[in-house]
Amino acid sequence: MVTLPFAAKRKSRPSPDNMTLGEHLGELRRRVMICVIVFVIAAMVAVFAYEPILHFLLRPLCSVDASTLHHARPGSGSLIVTSNGTCNLFVTSPLDGLTLRVKIALFGGLVLASPVILFQVWRFVTPGLKASERRYAIPFVLSAFVLFLLGAATAYITLPHALGWLKSVGGPNLQAIYDPIPYLGLILLMMTIFGLTFEFPVVLVSLELARVVTPARLLRSWRWAVIIITVVAAVFTPSSDPFSMFALAIPLVVFYFLSIGIGKLLGR
Repeated sequence: MVTLPFAAKRKSRPSPDNMTLGEHLGELRRRVMICVIVFVIAAMVAVFAYEPILHFLLRPLCSVDASTLHHARPGSGSLIVTSNGTCNLFVTSPLDGLTLRVKIALFGGLVLASPVILFQVWRFVTPGLKASERRYAIPFVLSAFVLFLLGAATAYITLPHALGWLKSVGGPNLQAIYDPIPYLGLILLMMTIFGLTFEFPVVLVSLELARVVTPARLLRSWRWAVIIITVVAAVFTPSSDPFSMFALAIPLVVFYFLSIGIGKLLGR
């Protein structure tokens, strides 16, 4: 029987134990390139959706004081809360509009591309896991994406309370005039930090599946875990207000104990 040149046997992918350092780096580079390409495409989509995203992000600030603020007028730039019940937006620099659009594009790209990024991370780690552990790929990606959105939504909901508290600290004689760059930087940073920290149970369950930690060990250390979570929430809350700190710390404590229970169920 004659074997044609183009009918050569395809080379199978080497197992993780037999892969060289160069092959591991090549696989990592391929995954990173996929993430970068998807992120760029998602950021371009966010650029075209700039106006609705901007209105969505401005809504918490425009609802800080419902008695003096009734609606937000479209635009970009400094937001001045006036006594006549309007949200006036002004640019104070020629570069403010561009900076706003870039920040919104980066944040939107991160949110839209996060499922693909998480899936690529899992695919890079999966070959090192047992076959029985690979069935968690889809639940891992879905739960991580949902938790990120839940964290971002928590930050979005708590922001009006945080802004109201920060405004009250200065006293009633101060006129609230907000610059767009610091404000959007604050809300985007809060939504990102809350979203990333809400991935805490995914990380814990992954460590339990990898046998790095055990549910019993986590349960024995729950007191230290609560203290560390509270300190981390106080340090990493961008607005530095107590309302946001507890809004971040309490779910993380709940996630800690839920992760212990999930680890015990999956370990059976």
